[in-house]
Amino acid sequence: MPQVPQTFDALAVRTWCGLALQALGRARAEIDAINVYPVADGDTGTNLYLTVESAATAVEAVFAGHDAMGAVGGGSDAASAGPGRPTLADAVQAMAHGALIGARGNSGTILAQLLRGMAQVLAADSETAHTDGQGLRLALRHAADSAREAVAHPVEGTVLTVASAAADAAAGAGAGAEGDCGAVARAAYEGACAALAATPGQLAVLRRAGVVDAGGRGLVAVLAALVQTFTGEVPGASETAVHARVADDEAGAGRPDAGECGDGPAADGGPAFEVIYLLEADDAAVGRLRSRLDGLGESLVVVGGDGLWNVHVHVDDAGAAVEAGVEAGRPYRIWITHFAAGDVHTGGAGRPPREPAQRAVVAVVPGEGLAGLYAEAGATTVLARAGEPPVSGELVDAVRRAHAREVVLLPNDAELRHTAAAAAEQARTEGVRVALIPTRSAVQGIAALAVHEPERRFDEDVVAMTSAAGATRYAEVAVAERQSWTMAGICQAGDVLGLIEDDVAVIGSDVTETAEIILDRMLAAGGEMVTLVLGDEAPESIAAHLESRVRESYLAVDTVVYRGGHQGPLLLIGVE
Repeated sequence: MPQVPQTFDALAVRTWCGLALQALGRARAEIDAINVYPVADGDTGTNLYLTVESAATAVEAVFAGHDAMGAVGGGSDAASAGPGRPTLADAVQAMAHGALIGARGNSGTILAQLLRGMAQVLAADSETAHTDGQGLRLALRHAADSAREAVAHPVEGTVLTVASAAADAAAGAGAGAEGDCGAVARAAYEGACAALAATPGQLAVLRRAGVVDAGGRGLVAVLAALVQTFTGEVPGASETAVHARVADDEAGAGRPDAGECGDGPAADGGPAFEVIYLLEADDAAVGRLRSRLDGLGESLVVVGGDGLWNVHVHVDDAGAAVEAGVEAGRPYRIWITHFAAGDVHTGGAGRPPREPAQRAVVAVVPGEGLAGLYAEAGATTVLARAGEPPVSGELVDAVRRAHAREVVLLPNDAELRHTAAAAAEQARTEGVRVALIPTRSAVQGIAALAVHEPERRFDEDVVAMTSAAGATRYAEVAVAERQSWTMAGICQAGDVLGLIEDDVAVIGSDVTETAEIILDRMLAAGGEMVTLVLGDEAPESIAAHLESRVRESYLAVDTVVYRGGHQGPLLLIGVE
C-alpha cells in the first residue's frame, strides 16, 4: 500500500489536488446532468473540474519551481521545507490562487473561496512544514464561513449548506482525532454526505427535479479525495452513496423543464446572462461593487482579496456588470454566457438543442485586440496573458462553446502544444473531430485563418491552414524583466530584446531600432507580406516607421497592421 501523509503538509496538498481533479473528472458528467440550481445550464461539474484543474496546475508549478531551486542550490532535508520542498504555506497559497484565477460558474467560484478560506488558516505561519487534525478542523470551519460571507444572499440546500455541515462534523470528530487528519477528513466527508442527501428537502427546485444539489455533490467528491489523501482509501460506494437523483416517492415527478423549476431565464424572466471576470481592485472599491452588482442581478458571488478578486453574477445587462468592474478597478478574463443562447453545456432543460456547426476554429490569443480580430474572422478565442497560460480544461471548454462537429485548434504558443494536445484528445472522446495545428505565434494563427475555408473538406482545409502557418516566420520585440543569459549575450533588466522564432537575436536599447533590425533580418530571406501586431505599450510611431522601411527597401512586399490591445505583446512580426 502506498505511503500516505499523516499530517497536512505541502505534499498532502499536492496529492489532494490531484485526487480531487480525478474525482471530479469521473463525476463531471453526473454533476452536469443534475445541475438545476441556480440556473439549469448543465455545467456545474465542468466548472468545478476547471476550477480544481487550475488549482492543481498552480500547485504543480510551485513544486517544479522548488525542484529547480534544489537542483541549483543543493538538496534539502525531506522532512522540512527548503530548496526543492515548498512549505505548506507555499502550496496552499498556490492552490487558492490557482482556484481563484481559474474559477468558473457559481459553484466553482464558491469552491475557490472555500480553498482560499482554508489557505488563510493553513498559511498563517508561513514557515510551518505541516499541520495536524486540529489545524484541518480550523481550516474547514474558516472555509465554510468565508464562503458564506462571499455570497450576497446565501441559500440553504446548496454547496454552502454542505460546506457548513462538513465543518460542523469535523469539529465534532472524536476526542482522539485531534492530531489525526484522516479522522477529521472522514468526519467532514460523512457530514457533507448527510447534508447533501438532505438538500432536496431544503430547496424546492431540487425536490421537484428529483436531484441533490450539484455544487454540493461536487464538494462531496473533493472531500472524498481529502479522505483518500490521508488514508489511502477511497470512501466506498456502500457507505457514501449519496445518489444524485432521489427516489420518486420523495421527490415527486422526474426532472422538470426550466419553467417547472422556476430557474430558466426564458420561463420566469430571470437574468439572461452569466458574467464572470477577474478584477484587480482594493477592498473599498470591491465593497461598492458588491452593492452595485447586487442591484443589477442575482447569484452574486465575489471572492478573493489582497487586490485580486473573482466576480460572478447573473444579470440582464452584461455591459453594466462589466462597466461596474471598470469603475472598481481593472477587470480581465471576462466571460459572458447567454443562458438562452443554447450554447452553454447541454443539460439545461426545456430548450431544444442547437444544431452544431460543421466546422469551427478555436484559438489561444494574447491580448484583447487580437481576440477581437480572431473573433471577427469567426474563431472562438481563449485569452492568454503573460504568466497565466490557459489550462487544457479551458481549451476543451472553448471547443464545446464552438459547438461544431469539426474543430481546428490553434495554440499559437510552442509551450502550449502539449496542453492543446491534451484538450484535443479530450474533445475527441466527446465526439468532436479535432485537428491541432502547432502554431507557435499569433501571427502564424492569423496566416492560417486567412486561408481557412469551412466549405472545403476538413483534411484539405487543415492542410492549407498548416501550410500557411508553417510558411510564416515570426518574431517578437519585448523588454527584458531581469538580467539573463541569451543566445545574443547577457541582457539587463530594461533592455529591448528582438526574438526570432523564440530565440533572442538582438539586444538593443530602443524598441523601434530593434524592431527594424529584426525585420531586416527576416526579410533578407524573402517575403511577400509583413504582419505587425502592436501592443498598447509600443511607440506610436513604430508602425509608420516600419511600414516606410518595408515600402522603401523591399519591393512588392505588403504590410498589414493590427492592434494587439492591453496585455498583448509589445510587438509581434510575421513574414509570409
